[in-house]
This record gives sequence, structure tokens and C-alpha cells, in this order.
Amino acid sequence: MKLGFRHRTVWLIVLLFAATLGRAANPTPREYRLRFYHTHTNERLDIVYRRGESYLPEALAKLDRYLRDHRTGEVHHFDPHLFDLLYDLTASLNDPGGEIDVICGYRTLSSNEFLRTRGPHTGVAVHSLHMQAEAIDIRLPGVATTAVRDAALRLQRGGVGYYRDSNFVHVDVGRVRRW
Repeated sequence: MKLGFRHRTVWLIVLLFAATLGRAANPTPREYRLRFYHTHTNERLDIVYRRGESYLPEALAKLDRYLRDHRTGEVHHFDPHLFDLLYDLTASLNDPGGEIDVICGYRTLSSNEFLRTRGPHTGVAVHSLHMQAEAIDIRLPGVATTAVRDAALRLQRGGVGYYRDSNFVHVDVGRVRRW
């Protein structure tokens, strides 16, 4: 059956309308970006680690390398939920995309023991979640560490440690607790 000009035009309009609806129903997935400055290595990282509900394997590998044990160079795979926690934490402080100062990411057993035995008041746990790549010590330039601590506590997404004298906050994706 041969369609006349009018029928072809109507079908073309219907197809274009359907394509437009399809794009509106499937908007570009939201990007999750983090920016870091590592205080021990002086390295910076600006990375999109997730699009929509999908974590980006290549970005996660870069984050694992970036957050390596800076004493030994050993790399460990991080729980990506920690990155979601950091993203939500900065957003809750009206600082999405703001740079995060990294004090400590992953720690090997030997690095953890070294820090733990440096003195009686180090606050380093024997079974620290840093050794499972489920914790990070941070500060946000221009934001009081008390504000970072309070925002992390409001999220109720894991452990929050406040180290006033050292000017940083510990966050992890373990059970909800505080110190």
C-alpha cells in the first residue's frame, strides 16, 4: 500500500513526537562529581564517579589509586557508598563540588599500627575501617569542622569522629556511631 504525501507527513510528525517524548522520559542521568586535595601527596583529583545509578568502574579505580596508603603506596578497593556519603555531605553543606581535603584514606595494617602506637591519645582504632577502605578523614576548606561533623551526624549513614585538635572529621560507612 502506497501512502500519499499527507499520510507520510502525519506519520513523520507522529514519529518525531514519539522520539521527543522518549528523550523527555529518559533525561541525561545525573552526574556525581567529587573534587579532592590530598594533604600528604599534594595531588588533586576532580572526578565524576557515578552517572545516575551506575558507578563508573574506571573512575572508581582512579579513586582507589588516589586514596591509596600514602606511606606504602598500597591500593585497596573503596566502598563506593563512601563516595556517595561525601557527595551528600558536601551537598548538605551547600558546597556541592567544593574541594575536599583528604587527611587519610586507605591504611594498611602496618600504617594503622604505626599511627596507633604514636601515643596514647591518637584515636586510631585497632580495627579501623580505614583498613577496609570504608573510611576517610577530611576537612572542607572554608567550612568549620564542627559544621562538617554536625552535617555528617545528621546524615546518619555511618561513623563520625571529630578531631578538634587535628582539625578534621572522620566519616565511614560502618554502623552509625560517634566519637
